[in-house]
Amino acid sequence: MLLRALILILCIGVVAPASDGAEQTLGQALKKIFATPTPTPRRKKKTVSATKGKSPTPTPTPLPKKKHSPPPKEEESPTPSPTSSPKKKRTPTVEQETPTPTPKKKKISPTPAPTASAHHKKKGSPTPEPFETPEGSISPAPSPPESAPPPPPPSPSPKRGAPNATLLPNQIKGFENYPLKVQKLLTSALELTTRNLDYKYGSADPADGGMDCSGFVYYVLKQNDVAEVPRDSSQQYVWLRRGRQFESVLSQKEDSFELEDLKPGDLLFWTGTYAIERDPPITHAMIYLGREKKTGRRVMVGASDGRVYQGESRYGVSVFDFNIPRRDKNGDGKLQPSFVGYGHIPGLHD
Repeated sequence: MLLRALILILCIGVVAPASDGAEQTLGQALKKIFATPTPTPRRKKKTVSATKGKSPTPTPTPLPKKKHSPPPKEEESPTPSPTSSPKKKRTPTVEQETPTPTPKKKKISPTPAPTASAHHKKKGSPTPEPFETPEGSISPAPSPPESAPPPPPPSPSPKRGAPNATLLPNQIKGFENYPLKVQKLLTSALELTTRNLDYKYGSADPADGGMDCSGFVYYVLKQNDVAEVPRDSSQQYVWLRRGRQFESVLSQKEDSFELEDLKPGDLLFWTGTYAIERDPPITHAMIYLGREKKTGRRVMVGASDGRVYQGESRYGVSVFDFNIPRRDKNGDGKLQPSFVGYGHIPGLHD
């Protein structure tokens, strides 16, 4: 083609220039002919530019912007999606929009997360059910414990040892022959044995539900107008010793001559019934009643935490057997109750 063009140019140069317009037209035509090949590469460049223009059209840059702003746009995505599709007729945009709904659909797939939350709610719903079930189980459970408390109250009612013992005045040998003051004092003492009083250390009042040994003696003597009665057994012992009303007993025999002056209404004293530092070390006191008609045994009345009557230990205000305990010969260091003697209450036998 180039050769032909050159030949034509040479021919035109040989021909006389008849008319300049014709030469120009031919020259222009040739220029156009030669120009045509040049635009071809330009067209190729245009094609490249077009491709390059196409490349910007997808605008990957805005896409990441859309990706950065998806969370707010996701909420607006349902409304703008139809509007954007008709406005942008370009295929690439549609292609770009098409992938966007796909991730939206993928994002819709996680939307079952609320379903999972519902599952959690369902899990929450079963949780109250088991809680309710044990509560129902517990509701019957408290009923037995409520039924259980009533049995404990009777448990304290049974006292340690045997019940408190009592005697009527006519069950005591020769009671009718006692002086009137002695009869009155012993009657009031025996009446306390009918109240089911416990042994209560430090108490001298039956209203407290119990009394200790010296508290019992103090209360009975005060009720019978005996003056200047000390409160504790050690001082009661001193009170009688000072009044020369006390008789010591060293013998361990029941028929010892040291007991010949023992009379109903006298106070009996022991030492070593419990550990305490006192001077003198007197720890226990009771009131002598005399001999029981039925058995002929010596008996006494007062408050004790384990003394015996008719072979059984009693704890509280009761009647007890009066025995002189024998001392332990081995001496193992343990406390041994020891009877020390008795004393006459001043003015009782006048």
